[in-house]
Amino acid sequence: MKRCFSITFVLVGIMICAFLFTSIPLHAQEKVVKLRYSNFFPPVHPISKLAEEWIKEIEKRTEGRVKISYFPGNTLAPPPQAYDSTVKGIVDIAQNLLAYSPGRLPLSEVLQQPLGYTSGYQGTKLANEYYKKFKPKEFDDVKIMYLHGIAPGTFHTKKEIKSFDDIKGLRIKANAENADIVKVLGGSPVTMPITETYDALQKGLAEGILLPNEALKGWRFAEVVKWSIDSAAVSYLTSMYVIMNKNKWNSLSKKDQEAIEKINEEFIEKQGKLWIELDKEGKDYAIQKGVKFVKVSKEEEAKTTAKMKPILEKYVKDSKAKGLPGDEALKFCLDYIKTHP
Repeated sequence: MKRCFSITFVLVGIMICAFLFTSIPLHAQEKVVKLRYSNFFPPVHPISKLAEEWIKEIEKRTEGRVKISYFPGNTLAPPPQAYDSTVKGIVDIAQNLLAYSPGRLPLSEVLQQPLGYTSGYQGTKLANEYYKKFKPKEFDDVKIMYLHGIAPGTFHTKKEIKSFDDIKGLRIKANAENADIVKVLGGSPVTMPITETYDALQKGLAEGILLPNEALKGWRFAEVVKWSIDSAAVSYLTSMYVIMNKNKWNSLSKKDQEAIEKINEEFIEKQGKLWIELDKEGKDYAIQKGVKFVKVSKEEEAKTTAKMKPILEKYVKDSKAKGLPGDEALKFCLDYIKTHP
């Protein structure tokens, strides 16, 4: 009887120890970091769908230790507040335009200049190589996931245009950061939210737009414009970021950080390729709607490219006045475009 009791006691001890040792890792696995992701793209937009794919991949590769709630369509943070909201921890992750933080990211404004981009893939790859090269201090208060953007940006008008000279005198909707492109060509830039642009074109308050082809389908502008200049002479990048609150990033384990960094590299490629698809879809849609795409001569393209130089020189001057290497950043970007057409 005594021996039986001893055996039972030992078995119970073994079971208790086994429970204690196995419960520790199980408890650790249950620890989940919950994040909130704010995106200005509407839920149905392909870029928004790709963001959801990024979220799923993170949850999968961190084995559920990182979970992300998604808030598309400005439902969590308005675009002008997205960067500050991420810094302050009001949101944990944000995707937005660099242009919605005017003056805050001065060196990175190089990406928005009329550099002659040929595609969103080229622009997306360049943006990330630029970041790796310069690691601009203006991003020090957040953790960059990756940068991306759509290009080429060009002119689409209601009136017939056969060259860039025909922009003269037209009221063109342009973002504030690209208004000088319109001015240099003799047009009158009209800055307004993209949500108001369709009606403005319909009512004649604007006579054209300076935007990528994607907007012709994504915002249905092909229904209200009839002509487009098919040229990279004024082409800029609508540059965007995906950022994370720095404290939240630092709270993740090294293993999970490494997993996310790898995913980010993969999504740079996916984002760039998706922008090419969306640009083509926009152009094809516009052609179906009767929009005519005009090819300008090589002489016209060279002349227009030369007209953009004062804009680039102004960027360099402004950035150097702030103690930033704008000349180096511009040279790096122009060299990249030449060697990665």
